[in-house]
Amino acid sequence: MQNLDAHRAKRILIAQVVATLIVALLGLLAGPQHGLFALIGGAIATAANALFAYWVFGRYKAAEPGRLVGQFYGGEMLKLGLTALAFAAVIIGFESLSPLALFGAFFVVQVLPPMLANRIAG
Repeated sequence: MQNLDAHRAKRILIAQVVATLIVALLGLLAGPQHGLFALIGGAIATAANALFAYWVFGRYKAAEPGRLVGQFYGGEMLKLGLTALAFAAVIIGFESLSPLALFGAFFVVQVLPPMLANRIAG
């Protein structure tokens, strides 16, 4: 079961990378700044989910099923912390923002691939 779940997580992460590139290209149609912030927003979502997947599935041992719930909670806390820090860094680090591109891309990349998980994961 561990290999199947890890495989599904990898496929969803690949779908998030693809979604990030697509929203960045769509953002470029509105201008280079929008494309950049769409890329950053999608990258934040993908990186946070990759950290979560690694934390949960990279350290999972079938002999210790009781730890799995703790790993999920720990992974979710890490994911939320990384997301908050990344958004804070972007907001502080850039003088001019495109919030719609940044948060819109984050939302699309965060929500769309998991909604399509059964199709993506096969």
